[in-house]
Amino acid sequence: MILSNIIENAGVTAVRGRTDRPVSTLCSDSRKVVKDALFIAVKGFAGNGHDYIAKAIRSGASAVAYEDEQALAAQLATLAPGEADDVTFIRVEASRKAVALMADNYYDHPSRKLTLVGITGTNGKTTTVTLLYNLFMGLGYNCGLLSTIANFVGTRRIETTNTTVDPITMGGLMAEMVDAGCEYCFMEVSSIGVEQDRVTGLRFKVGIFSNLTHDHLDYHGTFAEYLRCKKLFFDNLPADAYAVINIDDRNGRVMVQNTKAKVVTYSCRSIADHTCRIMEESFDGMQLRIDGQETWTRLIGQHNAYNILAIYTAAILVGARPEEALIAISRLESACGRLETLRGPKDLSVVIDYAHTPDAMENVLKTLRDIAPEKELVCVFGCGGDRDKTKRPEMAKVAEEYADRIFVTSDNSRTEKTEDILEDIKAGLSPRGLAKSFFIADRREAIRTAILLAPQGATILLAGKGHETYQIIGTEHRHFDEREVVADVFKTLNS
Repeated sequence: MILSNIIENAGVTAVRGRTDRPVSTLCSDSRKVVKDALFIAVKGFAGNGHDYIAKAIRSGASAVAYEDEQALAAQLATLAPGEADDVTFIRVEASRKAVALMADNYYDHPSRKLTLVGITGTNGKTTTVTLLYNLFMGLGYNCGLLSTIANFVGTRRIETTNTTVDPITMGGLMAEMVDAGCEYCFMEVSSIGVEQDRVTGLRFKVGIFSNLTHDHLDYHGTFAEYLRCKKLFFDNLPADAYAVINIDDRNGRVMVQNTKAKVVTYSCRSIADHTCRIMEESFDGMQLRIDGQETWTRLIGQHNAYNILAIYTAAILVGARPEEALIAISRLESACGRLETLRGPKDLSVVIDYAHTPDAMENVLKTLRDIAPEKELVCVFGCGGDRDKTKRPEMAKVAEEYADRIFVTSDNSRTEKTEDILEDIKAGLSPRGLAKSFFIADRREAIRTAILLAPQGATILLAGKGHETYQIIGTEHRHFDEREVVADVFKTLNS
């Protein structure tokens, strides 16, 4: 594509050099620069792309977009005379926004050729988009998925590392979806992704708000800032879009105060455009009444009733008939690592769930307590290192309230000492909580001990890892699949 077309309407304030030149690819990572690439120097959270402008030019970039004139001058001073003479320099107002808008231009606006549905909120994003993807694939549509667990172009799986991928990767994936004949794309939209302009320029047909609770304060600083970033997603929806909100969450109405989109409400407790009630519930699933019609789902828990209602609402807004949506819902399986139950000897039920916030863990523990109130409930959990420390004692309080026995252990400790994280969690426990708690830093050993000590018929929640098959220790990803650990312990019990 020609450079002039890529930089159109991308907040360009000045250009030095030719804009009629062809561009081979876009890069915001200097390590990926090839000949005739456009390198966009983005000021990031952990690094600054302006520090790599000279490296990008030496690697063959024929054009550079930048924000900071002084930083550019410092980089050019490190080059040999004439080394940057044939490079086009494009100054932009905001580089993070520019990379999203340029990526959208470069890939020819793929989101406008798809029915794009995005969901934001603290909990339930992965489950909701995965269920929507599976529902529409089950109805015979070709779809794309952008999620925490994996990205899909039709049935082709592509691994992911972020909840909301960078704009260049996202644009490329959506372009692949268009080329593959996909009609729909369902994606998670994180608060960090919104704040970093990763979704700028995308044309959403539906935006869904699930809930807002304690998370990501290590990045946002305050809950008010976290809320503002979530709300910004709805502020930017176009007038022909739908803003679907959970009005049982106190922040639901706040999200749409300034939206231009048509507001559609859903609720499991009060009057709304779409409603849901749980009629029956067991470990095998729930009987739901949605808008007066009954359907069965294999998912469990009040929080999943909300997720199901959200996907039902979105589905009928983008073309599914209510009756076919309800039938499709009855066939759906939960997303990997979301209330995933493994049955074992001694009538034990080990439940693996991604719950890593106080609210999410409370939802899961309350669900398990309600389903089997007479059985012992065991909770195994830890908290991630280098992340929001304020939620650690809060998660301890939740575990103390609902669990009969608690095993505090590691999660992804990253560069923090696991022992320090455990101390932060310990601070949230009362003497009563401490009396029923075990502190075992090694997660494998904690899981093993919890299962071996569990009485007949107990339910054991392994919270925090969910779909992940690794632990991050320091900066190293080490293989760790809780399903494998549980299977090994079950073998021990059976022998």
